[in-house]
Amino acid sequence: MTYPPPQMPPPPQATTCYRHPGRPAFVQCTRCQRFICGDCMRDAAVGHQCPDCVTAGAATVRRVEGHFGGRPAGETPYVTYTLIAINVLMFVLQMTSRELESHLTLWPPAVADGQYYRLVTSAFLHYGIAHILFNMWALYVIGPPLERLLGRVRFGALYGLSALGGSVLVFLVAPLNTATAGASGAVFGLFGATFVVARKLRLDVKWVVGLIVLNLAFTFVGPLFGSGAISWQGHVGGLVTGCVVAAGLVYPPRAQRNLVQTALVVGLLVLFLALIWWRSVQLLSMFGGYLHLG
Repeated sequence: MTYPPPQMPPPPQATTCYRHPGRPAFVQCTRCQRFICGDCMRDAAVGHQCPDCVTAGAATVRRVEGHFGGRPAGETPYVTYTLIAINVLMFVLQMTSRELESHLTLWPPAVADGQYYRLVTSAFLHYGIAHILFNMWALYVIGPPLERLLGRVRFGALYGLSALGGSVLVFLVAPLNTATAGASGAVFGLFGATFVVARKLRLDVKWVVGLIVLNLAFTFVGPLFGSGAISWQGHVGGLVTGCVVAAGLVYPPRAQRNLVQTALVVGLLVLFLALIWWRSVQLLSMFGGYLHLG
């Protein structure tokens, strides 16, 4: 007995790719069922999808947050770069106008006389090129990882509160005949925050501890070797504030995170305002109840 040869199925009917009408296509997008050529095929969990469906699907996926409410890896650290730009711009203006420096640095008697803005503006001025280069390099290195982990708003709050914390300690205990300036308080705050965040993530903290110890040693010992006056008050105040703020940002449970962080920021601002008021009253009483600085 003989058997007929097996019948081969007919070749599939070729159609054209909806994105490239001149190309034959045999595969359908599993999402929209349109035919796509090899160049338009995108791997999916099941089958293949066309580029339009991949783009539409990505738009509906909630962006993945980094740690502690931060941003996804790879995003541009806009806050860090903006802070660097502001510091550089202020330094250029400072170099072109010495009068600007005299009106914006942190001089305790002037602050007590009502020029409270100096507590903030002084954090964006620097004494010389070496001063700003060190601070901006440290901000460029330390800032982006923290901004990615914490998010732009939290990182901005950390930087601002650290700068203000350094200024407040300067106002409280620095000699009255000195004027202080520099972003060092904010930078030390970022050093402290890096330590707290690394501890929370169970990372090796030896390098950041060494960095903090080295910079604190230079703060206290440097002037003895002719490096000029260094405001230990601004450095220590920024460091302590940065540690406190960072702890409030990374340790609260997710459910209470926003509440705790808001309470922390408001509480620190109230504390700083109370200390500024107390010191202003103290200085005014030392100078007979009022200061007239012109």
